[in-house]
Amino acid sequence: MRKVVALTILVILSLGAPISFAETKAVLSNDKVKAGQIITISGVIDEGDPLNIVISSEPTFSPENAAGPKEKVNLIEAAEQWDYTKDTCIPYLYYIITSDPHSFGSVQDKRYGGAFFFKGLYRTQMFELKKWQDLSESVKKDSVVINNQQQWNLLRYAHENVYGINTIGKERTCRGKEVIFSRCVVSDYSDYPYYWNLGTRIQLDKKTGKYTATFQTFRHTAPNTSFIVYANGTQVGKFIVEPDGFWLSRGWRYKNPLLIVLCAIIAGTLYSMLGASGGLIMAALQVIFIGTAGPMGVDGANVLKPSNLPLMFFAPLSGLYRYWFKERRLVMPIAWFFAAGLLIGSFWIGPPLSAKYLNLTVYKPWLGVFVLIMAIRTVYELSHKVMKKRESVRKVTEAYSLEAKKAKEEGRELKMGQIKTVKFGLFNYRFTFWGQHFKCNLVLFFFIGIFIGVVNAAFGIGGGFILVPVMTMFAGLPMYLVVPISLFASIIGTIAAVPGYILIGYYPDLWIVLSIVIGGTIGGQIGSKLNHCFSEKQLKIALASVLFFLVFRFLGIEIWI
Repeated sequence: MRKVVALTILVILSLGAPISFAETKAVLSNDKVKAGQIITISGVIDEGDPLNIVISSEPTFSPENAAGPKEKVNLIEAAEQWDYTKDTCIPYLYYIITSDPHSFGSVQDKRYGGAFFFKGLYRTQMFELKKWQDLSESVKKDSVVINNQQQWNLLRYAHENVYGINTIGKERTCRGKEVIFSRCVVSDYSDYPYYWNLGTRIQLDKKTGKYTATFQTFRHTAPNTSFIVYANGTQVGKFIVEPDGFWLSRGWRYKNPLLIVLCAIIAGTLYSMLGASGGLIMAALQVIFIGTAGPMGVDGANVLKPSNLPLMFFAPLSGLYRYWFKERRLVMPIAWFFAAGLLIGSFWIGPPLSAKYLNLTVYKPWLGVFVLIMAIRTVYELSHKVMKKRESVRKVTEAYSLEAKKAKEEGRELKMGQIKTVKFGLFNYRFTFWGQHFKCNLVLFFFIGIFIGVVNAAFGIGGGFILVPVMTMFAGLPMYLVVPISLFASIIGTIAAVPGYILIGYYPDLWIVLSIVIGGTIGGQIGSKLNHCFSEKQLKIALASVLFFLVFRFLGIEIWI
């Protein structure tokens, strides 16, 4: 009787036809691979079906569990526009390897490059996901862990919105240094030769259903992240991505700390020598070479900024000792008023303002705007018209050149002129340097210091690139005095800004900080020795050159820098 029942069931199932007994097993080439290495999946699917392999991270992400307090607010605010909920949960890394990418989305033209006010200098292509309602039922089934509209919409946000990319998955598919979208749907590069398909190969025999697919893992996948693999909706295996290099736990990148030290030496040298742009340069180096990304749920800018700020303490500290105690060229009243303003702006105003509104997407172009203004002003100050007006600066420069020549001939150290206070007044402070008279408004410098403090904390760059031109512009001070004041004020601003970030829940990457401290200290000593080897004009030319270089990068004018 049992045999008859079993035979009857088999007949019914065979007549029903939708159920298939084709093999769905698969073999993974490894159960452990290093980040950035290739994994191969081989197996069998139903004859004639397209191949859809899902590789889904076991760690997941939802907006309400975002690690950054400001990011949590921003992601929940974006939920209304993108139609997901605050508790929608998706794998933080999610890939679909498919022989039929058109069933998931389409290739679209995209303009990119340039800041938010003149976007679209260049043209490229990107893969855009379909809306949930436009997906076929079989595609929805094969998507497995992404199984409803809200999840798919959050995936689209993390795939196509730059803020979503920088906050969730961190895998940026770029042209040059510009983020276009995040890798999600990939296919065989020989069939679909787009830049996002590099490293992906698919061999599928539709007659037998046999397939082999190779996929390159994300180079900066967090250490020991586990992934589940599905083939056409069926789980076929798991693998773990192991670390490949030195992992920055908050920088969220594999980077050799020695590279960061080298970057900090370069930035610290220029900072101590020019009194400005060290923070800008270090920020640029973090974006370009280090790629500071921030952990899952934290925008990269909110790790980059507090990690960058220690440069503005240790690089000036090593250089300031020489300027202040050995050469006696720090104008203390000006330095203290600037520092008081910086303290207020850096601690109370800058960090919360920056964390909410200056994400990595907005951070770079606004930085470029500030840099452009200062670069133009610095070039203007090199003009004959301006130099002629500033007779005191010209005479100081001449006195310096004469003293430098004598010191070289006599084989001794250069002796700087002495600073002597003539009159102390909040609105009319007067002093002499190398016999030349200078005057300034200390109260004005206090309020300028507040503004620079906000910029210092908001961008994590020290504010020297504003402070230096301001002092030469409003007070007509020579660079020999401006540099020490700038370094002193930056130290005070940094002391305030770092705790300001920590108190609102944003922490620096300790390895980046340590590397910057080492490199910045070395660079600061080098820069202070190089400062008096150059004339006023040469220092300003160097400053202008650095500023214009950064303008091109931050405004996205030349995306390859």
